[in-house]
Amino acid sequence: MELSLSTSSASPAVLRRQASPLLHKQQVLGVSFASALKPGGALRFRSRRPLHRPITCTASPSTAEPSSVEVKKKQLDRRDNVRNIAIVAHVDHGKTTLVDSMLRQAKVFRDNQVMQERIMDSNDLERERGITILSKNTSITYKNTKVNIIDTPGHSDFGGEVERVLNMVDGVLLVVDSVEGPMPQTRFVLKKALEFGHAVVVVVNKIDRPSARPEFVVNSTFELFIELNATDEQCDFQAIYASGIKGKAGLSPDDLAEDLGPLFEAIIRCVPGPNIEKDGALQMLATNIEYDEHKGRIAIGRLHAGALRKGMDVRVCTSEDSCRFARVSELFVYEKFYRVPADTVEAGDICAVCGIDDIQIGETIADKVHGKPLPTIKVEEPTVKMAFSVNTSPFSGREGKYVTSRNLRDRLNRELERNLAMKVEDGETADTFIISGRGTLHITILIENMRREGYEFMVGPPKVINKRVNDKLLEPYEIATVEVPENHMGPVVELLGKRRGQMFDMQGVGSEGTTFLRYKIPTRGLLGLRNAILTASRGTAILNTVFDSYGPWAGDISTRDLGSLVAFEDGTSTSYALASAQERGQMFVAAGVDVYKGQIVGIHQRPGDLGLNICKKKAATNIRSNKDVTVVLDTPLTYSLDDCIEYIEEDELVEVTPQISLLSLPFNRNWISVCDSFFLLTQNPQSLDSPSDLLFSILDFDFAGGQSDLRVGATEANKSVENSSAISFPVMLF
Repeated sequence: MELSLSTSSASPAVLRRQASPLLHKQQVLGVSFASALKPGGALRFRSRRPLHRPITCTASPSTAEPSSVEVKKKQLDRRDNVRNIAIVAHVDHGKTTLVDSMLRQAKVFRDNQVMQERIMDSNDLERERGITILSKNTSITYKNTKVNIIDTPGHSDFGGEVERVLNMVDGVLLVVDSVEGPMPQTRFVLKKALEFGHAVVVVVNKIDRPSARPEFVVNSTFELFIELNATDEQCDFQAIYASGIKGKAGLSPDDLAEDLGPLFEAIIRCVPGPNIEKDGALQMLATNIEYDEHKGRIAIGRLHAGALRKGMDVRVCTSEDSCRFARVSELFVYEKFYRVPADTVEAGDICAVCGIDDIQIGETIADKVHGKPLPTIKVEEPTVKMAFSVNTSPFSGREGKYVTSRNLRDRLNRELERNLAMKVEDGETADTFIISGRGTLHITILIENMRREGYEFMVGPPKVINKRVNDKLLEPYEIATVEVPENHMGPVVELLGKRRGQMFDMQGVGSEGTTFLRYKIPTRGLLGLRNAILTASRGTAILNTVFDSYGPWAGDISTRDLGSLVAFEDGTSTSYALASAQERGQMFVAAGVDVYKGQIVGIHQRPGDLGLNICKKKAATNIRSNKDVTVVLDTPLTYSLDDCIEYIEEDELVEVTPQISLLSLPFNRNWISVCDSFFLLTQNPQSLDSPSDLLFSILDFDFAGGQSDLRVGATEANKSVENSSAISFPVMLF
């Protein structure tokens, strides 16, 4: 079979892209890429069908006119001694480890200098969690070319960081795991890079893994380019095979060099230098903001035009009608792993500017006379919100340094200055604030940072942000990818089905017995799902998600089947009370811990909440006993901040303090004690020969609209509860 194509570019990727409808029907497996193909040359595709004849594509010249974007670029100057790149990938695909090897081989550090792993992850939370949260800048020099490198987060919750830094670069290194292939966040970051028109170098990382499948990964990545409507030039990407931890790379998976030389060469060759207006008026977009105790606010960005000098008077503007004047006090550029003072920075380079105290992300530093603002940074809207409020528990003020609503408001407003993907709104009361973010992890990182800074406050459960379009209620949906062993796949599939997830893809990975499940699921269904999946798979499943789109309301979703155990009085927990309480569920607290009324102290083994008295002490009598009863308590559950936020539901709160995080209920909630198996109740004691003649066994209790009824079964002594009669009557609340 032969297919003739007419194209302005004769690259193999272009031919394959134009032939994709036919190739899809013929189940094409792959293509042997040629380094160059002249018009009139042929390209042959292999089919999955063994007896099917190969498909041949022929390229012919075309008189297509260059696009307006190409014409515009030709009018600009190209700076060839600088490359600006961002490293983007899905979480845990090895971005930061690859940067470590690039820095070491570029002689950023001395040979005898001992450096820790994941050098770019300098934040404490990044090191503890093993993820990148904030984008970082560094640079290397390779063959007289300065390469500015920006390491970006891989979690979809921090996608705002990726969207922000893509304004500063001209190309990206798309790192893809050699086994997993493109994942949800891979799609997100690649989509953003293609929208900016950046050149893409695909790095198939972890090629030394025993189950690596590089051909599948490259073909899957190419198909992802097609799905995202990449241009012909972008589809003709360079694939590099690498092992970031070993510091090796090559053009073939079977022929790796002893260093990352092939990767450096691909960056210089495939990523263009920045297009600049060398003689134009100064323009620099503030893409990031850092703070220094001595220098104040530091604006970081790339110069798009002109030159910036130390002591220069500039105009800071957000629009044509909103401008103010300032002076650059200090100027820095990035060399290796450090910021180095500079007197002048030319267009195309990335620099840091000091002296503009009120600079904000998205503002333009422009020429004082002829400067014009650049387009502002646009990021996607948040999908999850949480309520922050002042701590009103009986333990408030014990540990926190900042406890008032003013402290809380000031800190949240400071967060907005650099976190573009987050929003803050006033709540229903003066002490409540609604924080919106890209996901639960996005907001949890803020909570953890505030806790470590000495803030004390309370947070409510995460809720999704819905939309109403044409009188139809829409909610956010996400693409969830679950990596799970085959023997645990059943419970995971059942769990996702209960949460309204719809499976659209399932793939097995080689001989490892691992299956990749892909679902489209409402964001509501993801709340509290991570721990549930770990429990269902016995800790073997890995869940990754990324926002997809808004869709119709999926209906009610139950995220938690069990209720909570709640303390109904203030005091100190005792071993005597906990011994009986632990029979009703799993406890969060140990003996000797201060608790307060309304605090959640455990997980009930049944649906519905249950009030407990865990401060009850054993009654002391004057009767001596030779038998000493030993109380054996189960080890209490230990929940992290993330676990606490996943656990709580609509009427529950998390109390966040610098030392601990506590689960609690709103403090106007009343509880009745049901710790004891039987209550002695009678309205007419004179009618009984003995108070023990009548016992009431608790069957159930119900709270509705502030009214509480206790339903009990009346039972005569030595008779079973089944034969008793049930009655209901109001009960005094504690």
